[in-house]
Amino acid sequence: MSDTETSAQDFATTVEQLESLVERLETGALSLEDSLTAFEQGVRLARQAQTRLDDAELKVRALSEDGAGGLEVTPFAAPDDAKKASKEGVRDSDSSSSESSSSGTSSQETPPW
Repeated sequence: MSDTETSAQDFATTVEQLESLVERLETGALSLEDSLTAFEQGVRLARQAQTRLDDAELKVRALSEDGAGGLEVTPFAAPDDAKKASKEGVRDSDSSSSESSSSGTSSQETPPW
């Protein structure tokens, strides 16, 4: 098993454990001491999950460097959002080039609404 598969499995396991703790806490059946212990464990798991997400983001950024060594940052999007954004991006780039040349402003300076 590769490091990526292990990391993904570890992240999934961490999230499952966190969800299980939340369910136990939401039932209200735990004593105060048990609730506190579960909460502390949940905080630790949430921090572990966040660390893994941060590490993954760093790897994505490293892999997204352009040929000149600059960073080509692309936003993360759900598959449906990515398709929609790519279609809109083509339309926006066509219209923004004519807008920016005629008005002297770029599309980044004007709000999308």
